[in-house]
Amino acid sequence: MTTAEPFDAVDVIRAKRDRRELADAQIDWVIDAYTRGAVADEQMSALAMAILLNGMTHRETARWTTAMIASGERLDFSSLRTRSGARVPTADKHSTGGVGDKITLPLAPLVAVFGVAVPQLSGRGLGHTGGTLDKLESIPGWRASLTNEEMMSQLGEVGAVVCAAGAGLAPADKKLYALRDVTGTVEAIPLIASSIMSKKIAEGTGALVLDVKVGSGAFMKDEASARELAQTMVALGQDAGVHTVALLTGMSTPLGLTAGNAIEVEESLEVLAGGGPEDVVELTVRLAEEMLAGAGVHGADPAAALRDGRAMDVWRRMIAAQGGDPDAALPQAKESETVYAPADGVLVGLDALSVGVAAWRLGAGRARKEDAVQAGAGVRLHAKPGATVRAGEPLMTLLTDTPERFDRAREALEGAVTIAPEGSRPASRLILDRIA
Repeated sequence: MTTAEPFDAVDVIRAKRDRRELADAQIDWVIDAYTRGAVADEQMSALAMAILLNGMTHRETARWTTAMIASGERLDFSSLRTRSGARVPTADKHSTGGVGDKITLPLAPLVAVFGVAVPQLSGRGLGHTGGTLDKLESIPGWRASLTNEEMMSQLGEVGAVVCAAGAGLAPADKKLYALRDVTGTVEAIPLIASSIMSKKIAEGTGALVLDVKVGSGAFMKDEASARELAQTMVALGQDAGVHTVALLTGMSTPLGLTAGNAIEVEESLEVLAGGGPEDVVELTVRLAEEMLAGAGVHGADPAAALRDGRAMDVWRRMIAAQGGDPDAALPQAKESETVYAPADGVLVGLDALSVGVAAWRLGAGRARKEDAVQAGAGVRLHAKPGATVRAGEPLMTLLTDTPERFDRAREALEGAVTIAPEGSRPASRLILDRIA
């Protein structure tokens, strides 16, 4: 005998279509019913489109997030204790994605230096934005999938773990995200916010820092939209009892000098060794300070922990704990091609989206989740905005195992470079604002 459903999906769709607020019970039901298959994909896609067009109140978004969390398990790190028996604080970071954004790699071990456990559940790249797991999988032997028990053990012994989220964490989000991706509803801010925050709240971290990217290479192209998303997510986190802050950071120019997988690991190792590009170091240190403050650790000096090797020590233990060889040579692309400066002057623009698409076309990214990536593919930059360049000097090197990809990568870079007369200055900023 089939049990009657308490609501009808069409009524819920009509309510949001007609700009009415959904009741808590309606939201709880539609998420649960969609997860178990009682609401069809075409019905949920219609509802997602209505949400994209008409929005949600804070109450609706908060309830939607709670319902997503309730669809699966919640992790609990309260058993993590110091030798004296004190509870170990936890902190995490989430980036909305960009080009050359390898910050998680040096950040997780850096924060762990100061006694804060970092349970970093990360994802894979799709399109022009890189994925943390793809980058780490270029390290021979490293594995992304851990059981909850393995994750807890590594947090206790090493203090940091970067791994894939388990299937039991917010399964409603996994199903809904895949639907949004193919129905033109990814951009709905309430659904973006609930997607990110349902996983992060279910993860069980005590403090969360959000890196919300703004610019051509980011998901949110303009500062107003990025600010709205950041404010929505901060409110959701605070409502759930998670200390949450957000930084708005620029993504009109790639972060660092690399966009790819193995080459971003290589650059992260430079940062962990006390060097690396200034923008990567600056953002890593600033996010570490925010994570530590959120976890109740004050007076720490993350920059010093990069310089003196303490963060590198944690990195080596973290990689080894997940089967990786921290001393192994990283994969290298078989083919390379150089892009040269077209004129003398100051490089004032280097479009992040164009560089990201070029890296994607070279094999560093994927168009579908099931696609493979090339570990050594990507774009290595030789100059960043603000640098003086001369015509014929190398601006970037394109890397791939399949040279037939070079043509389309060069097409992506047409118009990506802006060179102005000497004395000009680029207008980009790295950290735009802090929202708490």
